[in-house]
Order: sequence, then structure tokens, then C-alpha cells
Amino acid sequence: MAIDGTPRTDPDSALALKILVAGGFGAGKTTLVGAVSEIRPLRTEEQLTEAGAGIDDTGGVSRKTTTTVAMDFGRITIRSGLSLYLFGTPGQDRFWFLWDELAHGALGAVVLADTRRLADCFAAVDYFEHRRIPFVVAVNCFPGARSFGAHEVSRALDLERGTPVVLCDARDRDSGKEVLVRLVEYAGRMHAARMLDSVG
Repeated sequence: MAIDGTPRTDPDSALALKILVAGGFGAGKTTLVGAVSEIRPLRTEEQLTEAGAGIDDTGGVSRKTTTTVAMDFGRITIRSGLSLYLFGTPGQDRFWFLWDELAHGALGAVVLADTRRLADCFAAVDYFEHRRIPFVVAVNCFPGARSFGAHEVSRALDLERGTPVVLCDARDRDSGKEVLVRLVEYAGRMHAARMLDSVG
């Protein structure tokens, strides 16, 4: 892997793709990376303190006691010859200066959504739309949260037509893997269409 976190590929080796896992504070990014990673995930979590009480909005996630301050990192093999390197982004605004570095060379992104705090997704959605990075919205189905359909979430977030919205449980490896497979398929189609457009 290169110093900037971009996976190196070699014609004689397996393909490695870089994926971002983004979303609002407490949406389940660290949980998803940890659940699907086949290696021990790298985490940069710190305890929430009273000093951040006026900065970190814990409404709806009051039981959360830690926050990611740099990134999460994990790896999963989707199939023989295809691995994904997962980079979980920090959720708070004050750490956004890290996003451009983490996004460099990424195939696509998963935007995790919490229906209790759906508005927290807007910033991530805008970020990827403006940079033309393909993404899927994965609605993390928290216990007790209001149930939304994919169409409702798409309308609420004003997503561009065709942007996939899937339901998931960030704690479950199979559920998380399905989200990643959906992203790889979607991002592959988007990149192929852009290449055709540029040739035409």
C-alpha cells in the first residue's frame, strides 16, 4: 500500500480497491469496519470528554462514549482475487480536513445513515456528489429507530437518481459485506460509463 493509503495493484497480484465508510457522528462506521474486517481493525477512538460537550451533538446517541479522531482501517476479501481496503472517516466537522487525504484514490464510498439523525448524512452526500465519487447509502437499522423505506430515504436526502439505498445492520458481517458488494458493483458501472463518455 502506498504512503497515502492508496492500495497498490500489480498485474500478477490480486486486485485491491480502496473504499471509504462515511456518515454522521455515531452512525456505525467503526462498527461496520470492525464487523466485516478479516484482520484486526485499526481504530483511532478516543473517549468523549466534557470539553467536547458543546461541540459533539450526542442527541439520539447519548450512550456513545468514544469517537474516531483520525480513521478506522480494515480489510475484507470479497472473492478470490478481489480485496477491499476500508477507511472509516471521522464523523465530526472538526476532523474533515482528513477527508481529502482519505478519499484520494478511492473507488467509492458507503454513507451510513441513522434514521434518528438522517440530516447528519447531508454533508457526506454532498462531499461525494461534488467530487463525483460513487457511493451507496446504507441505512443502519438501529433497534427502536423509525423504519424508513429506501425510496423515503432517497427523497429525504435528495439523492441523485440511481444512487442505491440499502438497509443493513452494521454489527452483522454478512449484512456489511452485502453493502460492500453493492457498492463495488455500482461504482464499477459508474466508472465504466464515465470512461465510455470520455471516449465518445
